[in-house]
Amino acid sequence: MEEKKKKRAWPLSALLVLLISGMTITSILLITKVFISVYRGALLEIAATNSEQAVSQAVGTVEINESGMKDDLSLIISRLSRCETEEDAKKLIADMSTVRSDVVSVMLYDREGKLLLCGSNGLRLKEDVTGNLSFDGKLFEEAEDVAIMAPHVQNLFFNYYPWVVTIAKKTGIRLYDEQVYVAIDFNFSSIASYVDNVGIGRHGYCYILDRNGRIVYHPQQQLIFAGLKKEDTETVRLLDDGVYPREDTISCVRSLKDGQWRIVGVSYTDELIGEKLKSLQSIVFRIVLIFIILAVCFGILFSRVITRPVRDLVRSMKEFEASAEAYDYQIQNGVREVQTLSESFGHMVKIIQELMNKVKQEEISLRKTELKALQAQINPHFLYNTLDSIQWMCEQGKTPDAVKMVGALAKLFRISISRGKELIPIADELNHAKSYLVIQSYRYKNQFVYEFDVEEGITRYLCNKITLQPMIENAIYHGIDRMVDEGLIRIEAKSADGDIEFRVSDNGAGMTKEQCESILQKERSDSSGIGIKNVNDRIKIFFGEEYGIRIESEPDVGTTIIIRFPKIEEGGYESK
Repeated sequence: MEEKKKKRAWPLSALLVLLISGMTITSILLITKVFISVYRGALLEIAATNSEQAVSQAVGTVEINESGMKDDLSLIISRLSRCETEEDAKKLIADMSTVRSDVVSVMLYDREGKLLLCGSNGLRLKEDVTGNLSFDGKLFEEAEDVAIMAPHVQNLFFNYYPWVVTIAKKTGIRLYDEQVYVAIDFNFSSIASYVDNVGIGRHGYCYILDRNGRIVYHPQQQLIFAGLKKEDTETVRLLDDGVYPREDTISCVRSLKDGQWRIVGVSYTDELIGEKLKSLQSIVFRIVLIFIILAVCFGILFSRVITRPVRDLVRSMKEFEASAEAYDYQIQNGVREVQTLSESFGHMVKIIQELMNKVKQEEISLRKTELKALQAQINPHFLYNTLDSIQWMCEQGKTPDAVKMVGALAKLFRISISRGKELIPIADELNHAKSYLVIQSYRYKNQFVYEFDVEEGITRYLCNKITLQPMIENAIYHGIDRMVDEGLIRIEAKSADGDIEFRVSDNGAGMTKEQCESILQKERSDSSGIGIKNVNDRIKIFFGEEYGIRIESEPDVGTTIIIRFPKIEEGGYESK
C-alpha cells in the first residue's frame, strides 16, 4: 500500500506553551481591566464624597455668618424699638457699628430710600449720595422677612469703598410714623476669603449663586466679568441639592437653610483621581508583565514535564522496532510526538499481539480483582460530593478551606491504600478518621462537632485499616443527619482488659435493639462506605470470634459502637 502523505504537525510542547501562556495572559488582562474599572469607580466615589464635604463645610460657615448678621439686625431693631428720642437712636446705631469688626455701617432708610440715621464707626458720610448701592427698595419691600443683597461696593463714605453685603428688614419704630428699613452693611471679605480657600484638589473651587441663578460671588469673578470664563449657571439653577459627576468634572450643589443662596463646588476628576490611577496603572503594568513572563516560563517548564515522557517513550520504541517486522498500520495524524508514537506502535502491534492473547484472561481477572478492591476502599458517591464541595469552595474564593479539604482527602486515600497492608498503626487509623471528619465537617457545616479521647501509649499498636470511618459515616448519615440540634461525635481509643477498644458515640436518633442486631447480620445495601458488617467480619477473621463489634443504642438518645481487638505491635502479626 502506498504510504499516505504526512501532514505537517505542531510540536506538543509548543502547543502547551501557547495554550498556558494565552489563557494566563488573557485571564490576567481581564482581571486587571475589571480591577482598574472598579478602582476608578471607588476613586470617583471618594472624590465625590470629598467634594460634598468641602461644600458642606462652606455652607455651614456661610450660614453661621448669615445667622450672625440676622441676629445683629434683630438686636438693633429690638433696641431701636425702645428708644424714646432720635438722639438715643443715633447713639445706639453709632454704638452698634463698633460692636463687630466686620460691621461697616448701620443705616435707617425711609420707604423712598432717604437715609434717616447712619452709624459708621467714625467714617465721614458723603453729603450727597447719588445711586446708593446699599439700598434696593424693591428687594427690601418684597422680602417676607430679611432681605439680603448680593455683595457690592459701598459708596456712602468719602474715600472708602469696601465690598459689603447688605442685610435689611422692614419694621415699625415708634420714632417714625411710617415703617422704615433697618439695614446693616457687613464686610464681605471674610466670607469671600473662606470661599476662596475651599479647595477641592489643586484647581477645584466653590462659588455662590442666588435663588435666580445669578452669581453672588465667584473666586474668578474678574475672569467671568471679562468673558474669559463661563459657568453654566442656568443648568445649575435647575438642579436639586446633590452631587453630579460628569465626564471631566464633579459638581456639588447645596442650598443655605433660608434658600436665598446656593454654594456650588466644582472639582476636576482627572486632578482628583488621575495621579492615583496612573500610579496604580504603572504598578499593575509591572505586575502584569511579571506574571506574563512567569506564565511563559511556567508554560515552557510544564510542556517539558508533559512531553519528556512521550519523547522518552518514542526513543525506546524506535530502539525496539529495529528487531521487529514491518506492519501495515494506518498512521494517525496529529501533533508531531503522537504521530511518531503512532508510527512506532504500528511496528510493535504484531510482536505484542501474541502476548496480548496469553495475558488477556489474566489481565481481565486482575482488573476485576483490582476494581473490587478499589470499590471496597473508595466510595464514589462520597468522593463525588467531596470534590463537588471543593469546587464550590474554589468558586466562592474560599481557597484556604478548599486546601484543607484537599489535604484531608489526600491523607484519607493515602492511609486507605497503606501499601496494600490490612493492619496499620492505630495512629494512622485515627488520622484517617480525623481526615474523614474534616471533610464531612465542611460538607455538614454547623451540623455536628467531634472530639477524640485517646489513651497515651496505645497508638503504636496495630488495627484493621478503615475501621473507624464506617462507624463515623453511620453516625452522620443515620444519626446526626436527622437531627435539628447540633450533633456530637465522640471517638475513644483505650485499653480494656489487655485488649483495645474503639468507641464511636453520637447523640443522634438512636436505634432499637432489633435494628442494632440487623446491622451486624445483613450485607450492605447501599453505597455509603465499607459497611459495619464488613468491618466486623474482617476483625473476626484476623483475630477470632471473641473480637469484633458491639452496638449499644437507645432511640432519641444516641448510639455507641464498641470495636474490640487485641494488642498487636508491628511485626507481631503476619499481615494478610
